[in-house]
Amino acid sequence: MPVPVEQRPVPVVRLRTPYPDLSTLSGESELSLRVEGGAKLEELAVALAEFRPELGAGSHSLSLSLSGRIGAISEALSSLPPEQRAGPPVVELQKALERFRGPAPALRLGHQVWRFGERTYLLGVVNVTPDSFSGDGVGSSPEAAAERARLLVSEGADAIDLGAESTRPGYRPVSAADEIDRLVPALTLIRRELSVPVFADTSKAEVARAALDSGADAINDVWGLRRDPEMAGVVARARVPVVCMHNRTEPQYRDLMGELQAELRFSLRIAEEAGIPRERVVVDPGIGFGKGPQQSYAVLRRLCELRLLGCPVLVGTSRKSLIGWLLDERPVGTRLLGTAATVAWSVANGADIVRVHDVGQIRDVARVMDELSRRSPS
Repeated sequence: MPVPVEQRPVPVVRLRTPYPDLSTLSGESELSLRVEGGAKLEELAVALAEFRPELGAGSHSLSLSLSGRIGAISEALSSLPPEQRAGPPVVELQKALERFRGPAPALRLGHQVWRFGERTYLLGVVNVTPDSFSGDGVGSSPEAAAERARLLVSEGADAIDLGAESTRPGYRPVSAADEIDRLVPALTLIRRELSVPVFADTSKAEVARAALDSGADAINDVWGLRRDPEMAGVVARARVPVVCMHNRTEPQYRDLMGELQAELRFSLRIAEEAGIPRERVVVDPGIGFGKGPQQSYAVLRRLCELRLLGCPVLVGTSRKSLIGWLLDERPVGTRLLGTAATVAWSVANGADIVRVHDVGQIRDVARVMDELSRRSPS
């Protein structure tokens, strides 16, 4: 079972609506933040309101709300007395402003470095499974997996996401030994033929270890280091990046985005305590995992909140059930345009990496959206 989220009495900064337009973000953009938890929030609200009355700083119970121009908020925080500036709420607020305004840290993958903020990176899916939900599984054939990987790279994939266990709803788990038997031969062949990074998609430490020994450049864990207690140590020792995806067994929430972010922060804490620095962690909100279709769309609407975690954001909506559900139960093979719409939205709202099956078509979507959403207007 997943590791439970530990309650920690530290301030957490959350983004509130309405969100600013990320394509024109500047010091003049309006931003609304809320600090939850922490001490002396009422005193902090008074101090900020006295310095910049227009900020609309106010406290209620164990939270502080702060609204105004980004530049004005930053100036107000810097003007506080040293003892307040050193306090956890102000430190977290300053981190939040830096993370929201700037690109995610660069990610080193083998001999490559992905630099975010200029364009979206494409992670092409190769499933060495007989039961992939998307209908593109290649069974246990390493040759078929390598052929599909070659196709995806020729279409513009920046990396390959190689999985050997289906995670579709109602999937049948496979043993670590069976997963290794499927994954390693395909990975070895792909690694021999292609120079792009390869992510090994697994939640088992034993499988991750075998994949890394066979040349994988990163691990994509659909349980965010929270299911197998040995996974974080395996990743830390290999000094490779890891994707921490949000997941749950049941889609029951009181505060969807609040709980999602709390559980991702717990994954980040597991990584940190194992020796994985934040700059080697990618976060994924887990669209379709532990979430019904309406909940998945709600997460996508609020995707830019994840920028405050300070990590690259990966989004995987490709061919998923939330698209079929909205489009009158559209079959998996006819969900390309729905996928394209969710990818365009995700790029505009802060996604750094998108995980897709139809690389050639989605590459065009991403290139156009990068031009529209990642370039300052002239």
